[in-house]
Amino acid sequence: MAREFKLPDVGEGVAEGELVSWLVEEGDPISEDQPVAEVETDKALVEVPSPVDGSVRELRAEEGEIVPVGDVIITFDVEGEESSETARDAEDDDSAAETTGHEADSASVSASGDEPAGDPGATGGDIEEIATPEGRVFAPPRVRRMAREAGVDIESVQGSGPGGRITDGDVRAAAGERSDSDASDGSSDSSDDESASSADASSGAEPNADSGGESDTADSSAIADAAGETATPQEFAESADRERTLAAPATRRLAEEEGIDIDTVPTDETRDGEPFVTPEAVTEYATMQREAQEADAAAVSSTEATADSFEGERERREPFKGVRKAIADAMVESKYSAPHVTHHDEVDVTELVELRERLKPRAAEEGIKLTYMPFITKAVVAALEEFPEMNAVIDEENEEIVYRNYYNIGVATATDVGLMVPVVDDADEKGLLQIASETNELVQKARERSISPDELQGSTFTITNVGGIGGEYATPILNYPETGILAIGEIKRKPRVVTDEDGTESIEPRSVMTLSLSFDHRLIDGAVGARFTNALMEYLEDPELLLLQ
Repeated sequence: MAREFKLPDVGEGVAEGELVSWLVEEGDPISEDQPVAEVETDKALVEVPSPVDGSVRELRAEEGEIVPVGDVIITFDVEGEESSETARDAEDDDSAAETTGHEADSASVSASGDEPAGDPGATGGDIEEIATPEGRVFAPPRVRRMAREAGVDIESVQGSGPGGRITDGDVRAAAGERSDSDASDGSSDSSDDESASSADASSGAEPNADSGGESDTADSSAIADAAGETATPQEFAESADRERTLAAPATRRLAEEEGIDIDTVPTDETRDGEPFVTPEAVTEYATMQREAQEADAAAVSSTEATADSFEGERERREPFKGVRKAIADAMVESKYSAPHVTHHDEVDVTELVELRERLKPRAAEEGIKLTYMPFITKAVVAALEEFPEMNAVIDEENEEIVYRNYYNIGVATATDVGLMVPVVDDADEKGLLQIASETNELVQKARERSISPDELQGSTFTITNVGGIGGEYATPILNYPETGILAIGEIKRKPRVVTDEDGTESIEPRSVMTLSLSFDHRLIDGAVGARFTNALMEYLEDPELLLLQ
């Protein structure tokens, strides 16, 4: 049997994933750990590796399909393993061949009356062994499903795609040939019926001979009654098309004025066994024709208007799923679970700006781009060590406050699919350049969608940079269940009152950054939030203090 492979658990708390793309096709050789598919979860885009060496037998899911964890998505023919079905087929083939050989020998003996000249197998080549090749059908899952719905044997379809791959067009063509075959069978039946009718006619029998010629009128009337208000004038015309119609001269003149063929007007009246049309019937039929023409014109106008509206479409819809849906669910849970409070402040970071400018060339020599984020990360860790409740979390199930003695800092990152939060683990144990290097790498991987789920989990506090796009203040939503999140604004030059050592005050241009700290008011009081912000500001105003950490 084929080896089934189920969608694995690709991340903590992930129940399903969207199969974004297949990286292999049916029949492809495969090696262990080779990626076979890309699956997007609500946390990241991950590659699913093959667990075996062998070949791809069947793809069980379509691209774009949402697959629950644990469902079979692909089957493999494992190298070195022969399926039980193949083994049984081989045994059956051997038995059949042996039986056929015995029957042939018996027939030969009966015909000649002599024993066989010798054992064919002993000659080593008197009988050529013909092996029936195992055909492989190359078709994606949606094409297989289309074939099943259309009643087409997928193995009988000749593929026109690359490498003989069967396309949906091939299935439609096969289904069309089958329909044509059915239609020709129906035509044969119809021809038989016509032959029977011709035989009746040649025998001299006159159909409806006792009706006195009223059958045409009766049929027309029946069709008209059955059609009711839904019948079109064309349908009436088909049912009432006659070779001869009786009508008064005035009625014929009225039909000419209306542009109507008198022989197409439906009627249930007769005179001397012939259809008879009244002026009222002509008028009614003419009215129906005008109404039908108006309806056709309205339909055409509506179609053109609809086409125009699509050309200038004012709305666009797309599925609300994947990372975007996960972000929305997390925001709702955070906002409705933790009462948010946001504390705003400004900090003079003139010395920090100068320090970064001095260190940038040294970092560049190490191949590292030095931004402000590593400095802010170190300052946040230092402040968290002073205020451990800001690094804590509420265990609602056990009704406990969990104080964490490790510092995993999440860095909110904008990507094409929404906000992701890569995590710098154990930031308190790493130097400035190491934090800078890891942060840059994680942010890049998040934007390229190559980040692993493990790198997006386990943060204890989050930093988000709204200043990167020119923002100053914000009210960030907690990365629940964390207790705090810090939004940093754009650094701007602003006038500030500066006091010299001798107490002299002066107004100078300074580099100023805004801070927006949101926290869970169930655990953090406003005073604690303000003191935490003041400690953070102290480290940012005098970054040399970070050397003591």
